Amino acid sequence: MPSQPRMSITEVDAMLTGEGGFFETTTELVHGVDMTVLANRAHSLREMLEASAGHDGGNARYYVFDDGREATFSENISRVASIATALRDVHGIGRGDRVAILAANSPEWIETFWATVSLGAVAVAMNGWWIGDEIRHGLELTTPKLLVTDRRRFDRLESHTDMPTVVIEEQFGSLVDHAPEAALPNTPIDEDDPAAILFTSGTTGRPKGSICTHRNFIAYVGCAFMLGARDAIRFPVEGQRPRMLALAASPLFHISGLHACAVTAMASGSGHVWTTGRFDPEKVLRLTEQHRITRWGGVTTQIWRIIEHPRFNDYDTSSVTSIGGGGSVWTPELLRACRAALPHADRAVGVGYGLTECAGLATHAPDDLLAAHPDSVGVPLPTVDLMIADDSDRPLPDGEIGNVCVRGPMVTPGYWDDPDATASTVRPGGWLITGDYGHVKDGLLYLDSRRSELIIRGGENIYPAEIETRLDDHPDIHEAAVFGVEHRELGHEVKAVVVPTEGATIDIASLEAWLGRTLSGHKIPAHWEIRRDPLPRNASGKIMKKVLAGEAVNTFIED
Repeated sequence: MPSQPRMSITEVDAMLTGEGGFFETTTELVHGVDMTVLANRAHSLREMLEASAGHDGGNARYYVFDDGREATFSENISRVASIATALRDVHGIGRGDRVAILAANSPEWIETFWATVSLGAVAVAMNGWWIGDEIRHGLELTTPKLLVTDRRRFDRLESHTDMPTVVIEEQFGSLVDHAPEAALPNTPIDEDDPAAILFTSGTTGRPKGSICTHRNFIAYVGCAFMLGARDAIRFPVEGQRPRMLALAASPLFHISGLHACAVTAMASGSGHVWTTGRFDPEKVLRLTEQHRITRWGGVTTQIWRIIEHPRFNDYDTSSVTSIGGGGSVWTPELLRACRAALPHADRAVGVGYGLTECAGLATHAPDDLLAAHPDSVGVPLPTVDLMIADDSDRPLPDGEIGNVCVRGPMVTPGYWDDPDATASTVRPGGWLITGDYGHVKDGLLYLDSRRSELIIRGGENIYPAEIETRLDDHPDIHEAAVFGVEHRELGHEVKAVVVPTEGATIDIASLEAWLGRTLSGHKIPAHWEIRRDPLPRNASGKIMKKVLAGEAVNTFIED
């Protein structure tokens, strides 16, 4: 169980961000809006890369892959400098040009990213699980000057693109060997220049390309550092903690892989152990024991598969002191299971809330807050403004459900080549309309549903998350999804799809009674489906409800 905190979150944040504090904040004009930003920060990702030479004299390990490949921070800088020089000299890549990366997690993915952003160019993080038509959509939208891809994904393009291409297995070595003595580029980079384009999950339509600027990346890292400092102060331990070595099992085209692992490690000097191929929970357990991994992170489905693996107790997981993640709300059942699986962890679980459009982090709930309020996603980070608004963008009082809106230096300037989507999502005043419904109570944010998933039954708003949370708390249910189905008179009726825990037998009457103890009658599903197979999820761990409803085809490929 976590140790008793000595200071509140508010007290610690005031100490860290006040004048002279390690994370002192100030107010600056960002895109015409006054925003709270860190006073002392890097101003480009290249500056962060250059500073990594100071992590243990550059000799600290930056990454270790499960195939045995690894690199120190100094080795990474040397390789990136040569690759960047080749991108400039051979392929004509300069400031503002796009370089698409379509590949499985690999050192080449990471090195291409750093080389691209060091030139002031834009890394297009293509979804590595897309198939042909989806890949072509991403390329047509962002018009890259170069595609860096592995052979497996290149072959998914039914007709190979005429775009200049580097196939990793065949041509990447020439980039690494191009200029082994080269220095990093010195191209001017503005803090608000685009650094990457990441694609939205596409649960409601064609994926959009969310722009992530150098400022956005740096704001995310600042928030991550503040969370680490906050925990260290609130949960002090005797002696020196071992150097953090974290699990990296999320795709690099997603924030949980790129921002939370590859970029944060660069800034902090911490290392990551990367898994490749289809997610294998036993491989994670084996790597944890072998490398003494200190932190597990990932989407909820991955965490469940690790802690429920039948050979979990055969491996030494005593090095793991923290677990974190995002992508979807962590249920009370999962929180309890994590604490039970890792009783030695002093601050077992921390859950963040964010989305691609705000660099993945807006609020955070540490272990003790989750223990008291397991259905909350925490409090806003010190550089984040949070507002619950109605459909006219007017603030709502505490307790009322409305649109969750965030503002701060981590918020995207918009979507690539999509002014209409930008205007509807990033509103005047710098407010990002997240697409989530939620409410604030006692300073804590609670999510009620995705706006697009709202069920309106006979004029009454029904929020699927409320029903899903109750179902997830049933001892015989492993996972559940709730959505609306059309009804001639009522508009919608509620449907629930549930997956029982292994070996459990459940009946609809018992589930209706379970819901009826805490929910009003109109929220009880009129339609039920019991499945034995896992619910379909996308790359960020979100359940694909359109697939469940038969409105979309699951093209997800995990490899």
